[in-house]
Amino acid sequence: MSSNFSHIRDRISESGLKVTHQRIVILDAVLQMKNHPTVEHIYENIKDANPSISLGTVYKTVETFVNNGLLSKVSTNEGQMRYDPKLDSHGHIYCSNTSEIIDYYDEELNDMILNFFKKKRVSNLKIKNITLQINGDKIDPEKDVLIK
Repeated sequence: MSSNFSHIRDRISESGLKVTHQRIVILDAVLQMKNHPTVEHIYENIKDANPSISLGTVYKTVETFVNNGLLSKVSTNEGQMRYDPKLDSHGHIYCSNTSEIIDYYDEELNDMILNFFKKKRVSNLKIKNITLQINGDKIDPEKDVLIK
């Protein structure tokens, strides 16, 4: 378990949830993995050290975290659900040939989208977050995608 134990406890508590060992372990795993893991990846990461936690518990817990604002969902082209602990406004690039999800930040793009909605006079909508997902393939799977 990471050294951010008290930080994780605080995050869980502040979201209105009861702090339990399972919740601490699962949130810690997602934060440590940093790769938009699936429930199965999370389970594989924690099961040896926590044999009493079932795959079903991981499913229920990550959904509870999503519903309480601790994680967000990111879907792949294949419909696979992945989880993101970064809740700030950012987009994703999904590379289907490597199954990677890469975070990117672009305030200019967010401003363009907000201005689009203002220009189109979209009513009765309060934008809480802008999330854009770009789907593609890495040209060279051995190299990183660089965002300048």
